[in-house]
Amino acid sequence: MKLIKLFFIAAGLTLTANAVNAQQKIGNINTDDVFNSLSEVKAAGDAVETLTKAKQAEIDKIIGEYQTKLKAAQEKEKTLTTANKDAVTKELVAAQTELDNLGKKIEDARALAAKEISAKQGELFTPIQQKVKDAISAVSKEKGLNYVFDISARGSNLIYTEGGEDITDVVKAKLGASKPAAGKTKK
Repeated sequence: MKLIKLFFIAAGLTLTANAVNAQQKIGNINTDDVFNSLSEVKAAGDAVETLTKAKQAEIDKIIGEYQTKLKAAQEKEKTLTTANKDAVTKELVAAQTELDNLGKKIEDARALAAKEISAKQGELFTPIQQKVKDAISAVSKEKGLNYVFDISARGSNLIYTEGGEDITDVVKAKLGASKPAAGKTKK
């Protein structure tokens, strides 16, 4: 008797779970495709690239100065003789101190550049990410979706999306992105 009762409880729970699952609507989106189709993303990327090149040019200038001073010190070292040992050694010690300072300046410039580039990326890309998130939310609500999975390469590990509704194009349209990304594959 307990076995029959247990069977009916299990069957009831299974039917209830199936009814609940049947009400869930699932969609998917390729956020890489959405981001790649937005002109703001290209403009932000270009701005970050310009800043990166400018910072690299500043660092390269310091590196050039370092290399010039290193070469001068190496040439000075070749002139070392017994007669001028004290004077040349003093100059070489000063040159080494200067080279050490330039080495630190290069390291500091690299760290500062990385910090500034990261801040610029955050400043430019955070509003775009929020805009896309808001569009995904709006489209999901309009379509009555309960879940939306990101099927981009950097997104979810979801392998099977058959039956889910792909809202990539609708979100892109809502954002005003007109041109589809190259090489887009339909699932």
